[in-house]
Amino acid sequence: MSEQIQNNPETEVDLLHPLQLEVSILKVLVYFDLFRYPLTSNEIRLFLDRASNETEFSEALDALVSTDKIFRINKFFSLHNDLSLAERRIKGSEKAALLLAKAEKISAFLYKFPYVRGIGISGSLSKNFADENADIDYFIITKADRLWIARTLLHIYMKNPLLKNRRQYYCMNYFVDEADLVIEEKNIYTATELYTVIPMAGNGSVKRFFEKNSWSHNYFPNRPLPYVKGDLKKHSSWFKMLAESILNNKLGDWLDDYFLGLTTRRWKKKEDEHQLNAKGERMGLKTAKHYSKPNPLFFHDRFIKMYKERLEEWKKTWGF
Repeated sequence: MSEQIQNNPETEVDLLHPLQLEVSILKVLVYFDLFRYPLTSNEIRLFLDRASNETEFSEALDALVSTDKIFRINKFFSLHNDLSLAERRIKGSEKAALLLAKAEKISAFLYKFPYVRGIGISGSLSKNFADENADIDYFIITKADRLWIARTLLHIYMKNPLLKNRRQYYCMNYFVDEADLVIEEKNIYTATELYTVIPMAGNGSVKRFFEKNSWSHNYFPNRPLPYVKGDLKKHSSWFKMLAESILNNKLGDWLDDYFLGLTTRRWKKKEDEHQLNAKGERMGLKTAKHYSKPNPLFFHDRFIKMYKERLEEWKKTWGF
C-alpha cells in the first residue's frame, strides 16, 4: 500500500456497502497475521483504513465470523482457527509487561545522554508482545544537528563489556532530530509503527513528532495519535549539561559531520559485503544529517511487498 490513502467523501459512501468494511477488516487481519498476531475487536477497528462507527463494525465482524471467514478465539480474532495463536499472544503480552517496565528504567537512563530529546519504544514490544527472542527497540529524537554525536555516544555505551549479555535491551535503531521530524516513507508499515510507538521520555519533542506526522491519520482514521503525558520529561544529568555546553559550537558542528561520515562509510561496507545480523537478516543503515534508520530495502520494502501478495491471496479465498 505504497500510495497514501486520502480522506474524501467517497469514504462515507463506502460505509453504506458492508463488503467494503469487510475488506477493510481483512486488510488489518492479513497485516498482523504476517506476525502471527491475532487481534481484539477494538484493535481491528482502530487499524481500519476507513471511518466506522461501532455498530456497523460489530455487524461486519459478526458476519465474517458466522460465515467462517474469520475465527473468534477467546477475545481475539484471526484468519486461522488456531488456539495456539491466542495462547502465544497472551504469553507474549505477559512477557511484554515485564520488558516494558525494564524499558522505562533504561529510557530514563538513556535520556541523560547529551542531546537526547525524546525516547519511545517501537517494534513488537510497542504492540504489547514479546517472544523468547524479544529485543527492546528504541526510537530516539535528538537535538537538531547533533544526532550523530548523540548516536555515537549511545552506541559507545552499548559496546560496554558489562552489557555483553544484555545488549538485546539496548537496540537503538532509529534516530531523528528535531530539525526534521517528518517520516520520509509514508505507507501502511510506517504508519503502523508510528501509531504504536510508546513514549517514554522527552522534552516535548515526542509530542511534536506525532503532530508532524499527522499524515498517518489518513491510514487509520479511527485511531487517535498516541497520547504523551505532560510529566514525561526526565531529569537531565550533569554529564549531559556539561557535554552540551562544551559542544554547542563549531567543534560540535564538525564532530557531528565527522561521525555521520564515519558511520555512513562503515555501514556501506557492511551492505556491500552482504553482512547479516544475529537474526540472519541483511544489515543496512540509511543515513543523512537528520536521521539514522534501518535501510528500508532489507525489511520495510520486502514486508510491504509480502503484505500485498498475501492480501491478494486472501481476497481470492474470500471471493473479493
